[in-house]
Amino acid sequence: MLGHVIDAAQALNPVSLSIVIGDHAPETGDYASSICETINVFVQAPPRGTGDAVKQALPALENVDGAVLALFADTPLITPDTLKALAATIEQGAAVGVLGFTPSDPGQYGRLKTDAAGNLEAIVEAADATDAERAISLCNSGVMAFDAEFLRQKIGAVGNDNAKGEYYLTDMVAMARQAGRRCAIVKGEADEVLGVNSRSELAAAEKIFQRRMREAAMINGATLLDPDTVYFSHDTKIGKDVVVGQNVVFGIGVSIGDHVTIKPHTHIEGAEIAADASLGPFARLRPGADIGDGAHIGNFVEVKNARIGEKAKIGHLSYIGDADVGRDANIGAGTITCNYDGYNKHRTVIGERAFVGSNSALVAPVRIGDGAYVGSGSVITKDVESEDLAVARGRQAAIKGWAARFRAAHSSKTEGE
Repeated sequence: MLGHVIDAAQALNPVSLSIVIGDHAPETGDYASSICETINVFVQAPPRGTGDAVKQALPALENVDGAVLALFADTPLITPDTLKALAATIEQGAAVGVLGFTPSDPGQYGRLKTDAAGNLEAIVEAADATDAERAISLCNSGVMAFDAEFLRQKIGAVGNDNAKGEYYLTDMVAMARQAGRRCAIVKGEADEVLGVNSRSELAAAEKIFQRRMREAAMINGATLLDPDTVYFSHDTKIGKDVVVGQNVVFGIGVSIGDHVTIKPHTHIEGAEIAADASLGPFARLRPGADIGDGAHIGNFVEVKNARIGEKAKIGHLSYIGDADVGRDANIGAGTITCNYDGYNKHRTVIGERAFVGSNSALVAPVRIGDGAYVGSGSVITKDVESEDLAVARGRQAAIKGWAARFRAAHSSKTEGE
């Protein structure tokens, strides 16, 4: 969730980006630093409210001018466009900007009370609201923007004279009004400000996120045959004129080129798929899979840490792991690369135009040369030179009349004994 919020904030090209964490979760700061090297990490201990949290980050705001946005890591669906609109209220002269929304049930949300001009007059907590104020449908999301200079001047004056003994960032609205400064409201969608505080709310947020990703994919030129059954990750890249079948899952780190066909029940993670490739149905591409232009990965084929060359074909029921498959190679049904010896992984190299017959086992490390053939049912443990045929299986033998004699020997037995 924090990653989504950081991504949205970075889309505004901020001059400074900071997070405030509790001392009980240093891994949160480590994660933030891993995805944004320039982020500042501050610790609030003990937790004493949102106003105190922002105060911890003041050292990063000493030389900042313009708008300062205060966001929440449990609100992962807010969009860059909404943040830009909120920052614009400060650029237009407001001391404070507040993101409001209209929920289906205002319930315990704070109400945004406005003046005749539509500017924010006060944030009224539900418990303190009059009947007239509770009738206000526009509510406070908690996401706010501040004029940097005003924030530096006033944040230290926020008190904690309230039932919880906490320092509330929302008190800045009253302080701005008392100073004769304008406070503005930006109206956002309820979906954007959904807070995630339980696993059920996390599932609700994921559903909204998936809907957005599906819509974006289709707007950008992909065809989703049954959009509700296609699942994306936050970093999925998908090209033009891609066709995605039913029940397809994109894990993290997936890039899909133009004109790719992905048939139903395919799972892809950590893979790059070049243009015009065909995947599935029931294909599984694991991290490190690199599928070349026009290559075909068929039904019940698993590819892991392998480069599949241009127009190569792996049609059925195969495992290709830790391998390089050359251009125009053909891998027969049931072929596996035996890449693990119990201690180490080893690589299989299959040359251009090579043909590997069905039900073959290639015991790595091993190399199949360009244009070479491997006979069906072979267990290959030595390199095969280019243009050679390798056959590694027992010779077929026929025993004349054996079947008739066998049946005769057993004819006196009752069927099923």
